[in-house]
Order: sequence, then C-alpha cells, then structure tokens
Amino acid sequence: MAAENPLKANKVQALLRAIGDKIIPGIPHSINIALLQQTASSDAQTVARNFDSEALKESALEFIISNDTVKNRIQEELDRIFHRSPRLTSEVLSCSVASDEQCGEEWVRIRSYRRLQYTHMQRELAELEKNAALRSGARGSQARKELLAFEKQVAEAKRRIDIQDPPLASETCQNEVLQASELMTDLQAQLDERRMWDLERQARNVLVCLGFSEKTMSTPLGELSGGWQMRAMLANVLLQDVDIMILDEPTNFLDILGIIWLQEYLVRLRAESPKTVVVVSHDRDFIDHVCQEIILMKEKILIYFDGNLTAYEEDLKLRRINLTKQKEAQDKQIMHMEKTIASNIKAGKKSGDENKLRQAASRKKRIEDRSGMQKNEKGVKFKLSRDLVGWHDAKRSAIEIPPEERSNKLMIPLAAELRFPGPLISLEDVTFSYSPKQGPILRDINLTIHMGSRVGVVGLNGSGKSTLIKLVIGSLSPTKGSINLHSHLKLGYYSQLAVEELRAAGKSDQSLTALHMLRASAGDEMDEGEMRALLGSFHLPGHTASSTPVSKLSGGQLVRLALARIVCRHPHLLVLDEITTHLDFYTVIALGKALRAFNGALLLASHDRFLIKSIVDGDTELLAWDDDELESDEEEVAELQHSLLLLKKGKLTHLDRGMRDYEESLEKSLAKLSL
Repeated sequence: MAAENPLKANKVQALLRAIGDKIIPGIPHSINIALLQQTASSDAQTVARNFDSEALKESALEFIISNDTVKNRIQEELDRIFHRSPRLTSEVLSCSVASDEQCGEEWVRIRSYRRLQYTHMQRELAELEKNAALRSGARGSQARKELLAFEKQVAEAKRRIDIQDPPLASETCQNEVLQASELMTDLQAQLDERRMWDLERQARNVLVCLGFSEKTMSTPLGELSGGWQMRAMLANVLLQDVDIMILDEPTNFLDILGIIWLQEYLVRLRAESPKTVVVVSHDRDFIDHVCQEIILMKEKILIYFDGNLTAYEEDLKLRRINLTKQKEAQDKQIMHMEKTIASNIKAGKKSGDENKLRQAASRKKRIEDRSGMQKNEKGVKFKLSRDLVGWHDAKRSAIEIPPEERSNKLMIPLAAELRFPGPLISLEDVTFSYSPKQGPILRDINLTIHMGSRVGVVGLNGSGKSTLIKLVIGSLSPTKGSINLHSHLKLGYYSQLAVEELRAAGKSDQSLTALHMLRASAGDEMDEGEMRALLGSFHLPGHTASSTPVSKLSGGQLVRLALARIVCRHPHLLVLDEITTHLDFYTVIALGKALRAFNGALLLASHDRFLIKSIVDGDTELLAWDDDELESDEEEVAELQHSLLLLKKGKLTHLDRGMRDYEESLEKSLAKLSL
C-alpha cells in the first residue's frame, strides 16, 4: 500500500492498527497477529512510546526473549488452570479455591478444565460483542441474536465451574477429567518444547544482521536512539510465531545490508513458514523482491493484483493500450452505425418505408446492447446475468481506460550560471578524526565534483557517510588535507533530520506555514507570487501553502517543503542525505526525473536502491513510462557524469558497475554469516 498525504497515511495506519487489534468484524480471535507500526519521527522519545517502562530497562536481546508471545500464551493458559491468572474474576477465583480444598484431585482437574473453557468462551464473547456493536441492518440483528444466545452459554459455563454436577462417576465428568489431563499435558509439552527452542541464538543472529554489535545488543533500549529501538522492534516481530505478520515501512531505519538481509529473510519465509506477511512500503526494489501480491489504496478503494509492483505497472500499460484500441474501434463502429441509423430514419420518413424505420430501431437497440466491455475482468465473454448483477443504466460496463500511475512533475529551478569554469568542490587527501585519541574515520579521501556530476555515496550505517557530507557542506574541517570550493559556489543541503526539524519548528509555532518558511529562506530573492509558484510546483498549492500549519503537513509534504527551501536560491550543488524516507514511490519517480533534469551537480547519500540506480547509475528504463520518454532520458543521461562511491573502513572506492557491484558484495557478506 502507498499513502503520502496525511489523510491517506493516517487511514493506512488506522487500518493496520484495526487489523492488529482485531477490531474489524470477521477477524477470528484465535488468529495471532504481530504488527510493526511505523512512527512519525525517528527520535528516541517518540519511538520509546511503543515500549512500556520495564521494556526500556531491558536490552534488545532481553526484550525479544521476554516477548516470546507463544511461550507467554501457553504460560498464561497454565496460569489460568492453576488459579494464577489476574484476569479471572475474584468471584470465580474465591469459589474455585475454596471448593478445590474440599474435593479430590479429579474434581480439581474438572474445575481447571471448566475454568479454561470459561476463559476461552469469554474471548469468543468479546468477539461477538464486537460484531454486534459494529454491524448494522440484518447482519447486526443476527449478530445481536447470536450474542444473546452465547451470553446464556457463558453464564452457564461460569455457573458449572464450582458445582459438582453431574456426579463424578458419570460419563460426562469422566470425559472432562480425561480432556483436562490431555490439555494440561499438551500445554506443558508445548511449553517445554518452546523453552528448548534456542530463541536467544535466533535473536542474536537477527540482531547482528540488522546491524547490532555486542555492545549495542546489551545496551538498555531506553539508552538507544530511535533508529536502534525500531530495529529491536523489527527483530522482535520477525521472531514471533504468528499467523499474520504486518510490517509497516520496515526498511526506514535500515542500511542497504539490512534491507537486502530482510528481503532475503522474507523470501525464505515463504518456503519455511505458513505465516502470511503483509508489507507496507515505498521501497520499490524491496517490494519487487518480497511481494507476490500487492494491494494499492486509491480513492478509498483497495486494488488487488497478483504479482509485484513492476508486473502491475506492466499489466497496467498493456491494459491501457488494449482498452484504448477497443474504445477507438468501438467508437468508430458506433459512429458508422449512427450515420446509417440517421440515414435510414431520414429515408424511411421521406418515403414512408416502415422497413427502413424498423431497421434503424433495430440497429439503435444493437448499439445499446453491445456498447461497452466485450469481456469481463477474467477475460471471458461478457454475460449480462453473470457480470452485471443489479440495477444499471446500461447493459454493459463502459470501457474505462485506467489513468496512468504517475506522480505530477516536480520542478527544480535551474542552477545559477558560473562566471568561469572549474570544479565546484574538490577534496584532496582529506583525513578526519573527531579526537586525536580516536583513529581517523576518513582516510586520504579524494573527491572532485563538477557541474553536471551525479555522485552517490553508499556504505553501512556508521561508515562515515554523514561525516563526509559534513566536510563537503563545511560544517566540519579536515584533520589533514584540503577542501577547495569554487568561488561562486551555491550549495543546497538536505539533511536526513530535515523533516524532524520542520516538525519541531511547526510544533513550537503553530502559526508557521510553508509560505512563511519559504519566505524566511528566500529572503528578497523572490516575491510572493514566485514563492507560491515554486511551492505549487512541489505540490504545496494555494491553501496548503498559506493556511495549513507546518505541524499538520505529512512527512512527504515536509520533504517537498524542505527541498523547496533549498532550491529557491538556485544552488549549483545539491547534497541530499536520505531524502526518500517519507516519500511514496510515485513521488520518488517524480523526484528522480527532476534531479535528472537538474543542470547542476548532485551528491546523493541514500539507501534507496531504485533512486541510486536511476540517478547515479543512469538506468534510464527505471524512470521512463514509454519509448519516447526513454529516448529523451537517454539523451539527458549521456551528458551527465556518473559515479557511485563505496565508503568502507574510511576509504572511498569507485564501483565500476554501480549499485550492482555493491549489492553483490553485500550478498557475499550475508552468505559468510550463513544466516
């Protein structure tokens, strides 16, 4: 699913929460669901709200082990049998304990079994109450009847817990004794088996693949950053033994190694586990690798497709072509028949020929009967009684050509002209360390960026990408070496914290709007009309720009606002650090096209493989919708300089085949881990 405006995003998250909490009628209580819910911000305080106070004191490893839902559920069942559950009512408990002291072992087993049956019926009762409350009309009436009938059964089950009826020697009681013994034996066996499962080893393996070191793994969650806390939550969800696993933007806080490991883990899960995995993501490469079916949310409707996102787009293109041809052919045929009808009517009225008039009426009826779709959605010949049930204005569905799946264009202003040529920035033998006591983070870095360059930097989290960017933008100075800038260089920098900074500004001043913030950045270089035009080109038009508080904007809108504030001064070099985190995949395509058309230089640090392949590697097919657009893109790319650099152990290395080389090296690293 993809959702980028705040209303859609909230609806998707609300839908996921409703599924996870099983408040949607029809979801059985017996279905186990694990949900990883994304947060609006990556700061530690925001993410920490997903943990209780005790969990924040635990390390990531301890958190996963203590949240083994299967073991906890089995233990809870046993606790209920042996009177240790706080959820049992005090009335039932007091009666049960007093009675157990006055009867034999078999009556204890019977009461334990009845007690557990009663708690199971309470769960089923809660589900029936939910259905009765949420359903209306005939279904609501039926649900309320079922609820009333079941309430009587629950009351009877509660009454039977503490009565010795029928006699112990009766067949009914003996069956209950047998069933109680079998149940307790089965639960204890499941618990012992679960304890024998090496959850700690599995948890360590998953945490290592998500980037945890031994030190980070043993640090209390409350002391970790929001990104590390989210990874701990992801590891916990992945290791749950559930029927349905829902992952909402699981790649947001992962580097490319973590993303590739996660996609391979989920692909292996298809063959190794019967669990259903639902992934909500805007990462195109990840979706294409992991998903066998996709659901798109559009105009309050869910669209289902059997295949991945690329297959869906290819299918959509073919359907558009075929339906366009069908419509054109049908319109041409109808036009010809309408001319014939008009001619027959005219001739029939003039000569009084009834046959001509009947022929015209017959052809008119044929147009009404046969206009529209000739085949149904399954490709079978259309049949009125089967394919168009109910009342309709026409006998066939109209031929509707689906709109293209593309985002509106983003318009990045052209860079200002340089008075004389030369490199925009050059780093020569740059070494950097934060402290003389620590070893250098970057060693002997050489990097030159010219107008038209498309330079990408990839590397694992903690490899020094952010440090390199800070050196480029001038917020850090090299320990050794030199950094030379063009004397007329204008530089625009998008920080990976840009959205959080805008949210904080909007929260502190509720009157701030996008127009206010752009005016503060543009100064006297733009009048209000030009600022509105720029915001409109970034899909922040009219009322949204001037009246909607920044605090009410979605993550995607905040990204576009931050970018508009950067490009309003016509920079020569754009430095973009993780710009795609809050964008849906169609906006990423629009951004990619805008960056490709930009006449200045680009330095991109990103974990979005699609964006790197399409911009830095220059893969023209990824952003093109048709052959004409592909040819135009190839002409643009031929004029640009492309370079993907790997930052590893403080050194920059050029990747000859771009992202393909990096992906293959990461896959080899994962193979060595044997995970």
